Amino acid sequence: MWVGIACAATSLATTRVGAEALLVIEAENGRVLYAQNAGQPWYPASVTKLMTAYVTLRAVKEGRLALDTPLTVSPNAVAQSPVKMGFGVGTVVTVDNALKMLMVKSANDMAVVLAEGVAGSIENFADEMNANARRLGMIQSSFVNPNGLPADDQISSARDLAILARALIRELPEYDYYWHLPGIRMGKMVRWNYNTLIGRYPGADGMKTGFICASGFNLVASATRNGRRLVAVVLGAPSSAARALKAAQLLERGFNTNPGMSWLMQPFSTVESVQPIAAAPPNLRDEMCGGHRKRPATEDEDDLVANNNPESPYAVFLASLRPAKAKGAAPLQEMGEPVLVYTGTKPPAPGAQASTESKPEKKKTAVIKPAAAKDKDKDGASATSAATSHAAPKPKPKATAAKDGAKDGTKDGAKDAGKDGASTAAASSGDVAAPKPKPKLRKDAARDGAAASAAASDDASAPKPKPKKPAPTPPPMVVTPAADQSSQVK
Repeated sequence: MWVGIACAATSLATTRVGAEALLVIEAENGRVLYAQNAGQPWYPASVTKLMTAYVTLRAVKEGRLALDTPLTVSPNAVAQSPVKMGFGVGTVVTVDNALKMLMVKSANDMAVVLAEGVAGSIENFADEMNANARRLGMIQSSFVNPNGLPADDQISSARDLAILARALIRELPEYDYYWHLPGIRMGKMVRWNYNTLIGRYPGADGMKTGFICASGFNLVASATRNGRRLVAVVLGAPSSAARALKAAQLLERGFNTNPGMSWLMQPFSTVESVQPIAAAPPNLRDEMCGGHRKRPATEDEDDLVANNNPESPYAVFLASLRPAKAKGAAPLQEMGEPVLVYTGTKPPAPGAQASTESKPEKKKTAVIKPAAAKDKDKDGASATSAATSHAAPKPKPKATAAKDGAKDGTKDGAKDAGKDGASTAAASSGDVAAPKPKPKLRKDAARDGAAASAAASDDASAPKPKPKKPAPTPPPMVVTPAADQSSQVK
């Protein structure tokens, strides 16, 4: 299987030898198992968020804030782009939920929320990031923002990122959960971790991906077998597929290396001894995002590659990992269920969304009979009391009053009659004898089933409505079906 993976990776990047920075170490002692350009300065992109998580969790451990501390989304956080949760200004989110969104979705707005929550501002938080970097021996790293968005002074290296990964594993073992979350779920939205080794590569258990045009595709990945944990760093891969392939190669190479003989293969022993290269970070913008590409490179292209071309090297790689079970490897699990994330300080009640959606539907289906119900909704208790104070015969004049307004050619008369049940009942007493409003009464009868039936009984005595044939548009034929239809809809 791994021979096939090696061939697939070679086919993706044969012309880019030396254009990447690669490193694999043992997490326990920092022993270097393989290195290539490991001391070359590089733009870290969203791998920066490992340092953001480190500073935040150290603040939690020191008691400066708690995982359930509520933080508020600021205008500065809303202004971040392009990958973000997209919450509005003033939205409240806990430290725990912000960390989950940060590590899975790589949400740039959540990085700012955490930075401002921990240190009050991005600038103060960057100072804390740099202070921690110096303390850990990350001599090639400098940070100016918590999310890794493009900045000339946002620099690290494979060497420094491996040191940071070791610190996360060794100093914060109780928070190891955040590095290998398979995905997050909020309502109907599900977002899977960009680190596609999780749940697929045997023993994979973290950590973080990154991408900007200038850096290419970056990945810090960890995996454990037989109690031995390795960290692989890939910087500058040409695609997310190549990034995952290369990391899998590095990890496999490390697990197949005899720890007792590794000193024979490298001129250095630990990650701290990797010599920094005095050079500027390479800028891969033209290669990653130039016009020669069919579409711009993006962090979430993994799914597009695997789903659109099942025969691509990356899709074959993923398929080969699922059934694979290497000797001594941890059981190969599926991706697992995405964890729930939410805004506010308390999780939503189970089924709360379904119940709220069902309420409006019940209101629509349980509409009470026609016009009277409409008057209640519009005018409140006044229309309700006026309608209920009259007996059954009074809805007839109520409808005729609305017709009288239409007879005079004024729209206001019809509106007033429809809005105020009490006024229409009073005004209708003198209008019943008028012969012309009766056909208009039948039009209103289509709106009111009860009024239509009562009006039909009065019209039976009148000679004009009875003949159905001579009239071009026979009112009696319209009255009965219209009343039936309105009762069915309501």
